[in-house]
Amino acid sequence: MKLPRRQFLYLAAGAVVLPAISRIAWAQAYPSRPVRIIVGFAPGGGSDILARVLGQWLSERLGQPFVVENRPGAGTNLATEMVVKAPADGYTLLLVGGAAAINATLYDKLDFVLLRDIAPVASIMRQPNVMVVNPSFPAKTVAEFITYAKANPGKINMASGGNGSGAHVAGELFKMLTGVALVHVPYRGEAPALTDLLGGQVHVMFGTLPAAIEHVRAGKLRALAVTTGARSEALAELPTVGESVPGYEASGMYGVGAPTNTPSEIIDRLNTEINAALSDSKINARLADLGGTVLAGPPPAFGKLLSEEVEKWAKVVKFSGMKSE
Repeated sequence: MKLPRRQFLYLAAGAVVLPAISRIAWAQAYPSRPVRIIVGFAPGGGSDILARVLGQWLSERLGQPFVVENRPGAGTNLATEMVVKAPADGYTLLLVGGAAAINATLYDKLDFVLLRDIAPVASIMRQPNVMVVNPSFPAKTVAEFITYAKANPGKINMASGGNGSGAHVAGELFKMLTGVALVHVPYRGEAPALTDLLGGQVHVMFGTLPAAIEHVRAGKLRALAVTTGARSEALAELPTVGESVPGYEASGMYGVGAPTNTPSEIIDRLNTEINAALSDSKINARLADLGGTVLAGPPPAFGKLLSEEVEKWAKVVKFSGMKSE
């Protein structure tokens, strides 16, 4: 049977509109069951706390549990791979941290490509590191540190929480931009690295602000600068490294990702709710406790940030010659 042209066009238009309507209805019904937020670190750390704060907010707003699931290992790669392989239905999310951007170059063989296989949902915050030295160290400013380091090449030990960690790449970026020769001393975690810095066994560390700040306030460590582009409210009197080293910026970055091909309607809904959390005063206070600065925005802005971070740390990884352990 041959249909009249007008009837055919109506039916064809309906065939296009119906899937779109069903996707919107699906997104409006989302979530209809618990959602997992996968975190690549053990419970109790800053990433875990951040995920739980966000999960509680989303649970209350969307009426279903957002459950944090810790999958530590391989520098957060196990968590990322788990999300990459999950169904693209919005029920498995990834807390994306700066480590993921570093790992894109640090690891020679990964079963995924971050920028291809993880869809950006929303950025959450930036978290500064802080350049700290033992109080016995002669330099009191970044400029003095550079002068001393150039006069004593290879004699200054730089601690970090591990090869390829945020503290490590922050220090390598400092070396790349200043030309100083520092000896990297990796530890199995930030806590033992700070212990040896407090004891004077190593000289400098680009540690996370939450881990170092109480030692700084107690006078047990001397802070020279924060690593973010702008000064931190937590240590407002402290300059940035970039004030002495043009172009320097290094910070922890956090956001939420989902498997590629997750429906855009679900991503947009999650983005709206996460941005609502970031405008809430109580959530802001919790992020400030973690040393974070709110970083709200749409999914494409987070995607652009991820791309920039991958490109930036690729240069540092290649400069330093660091390899995954």
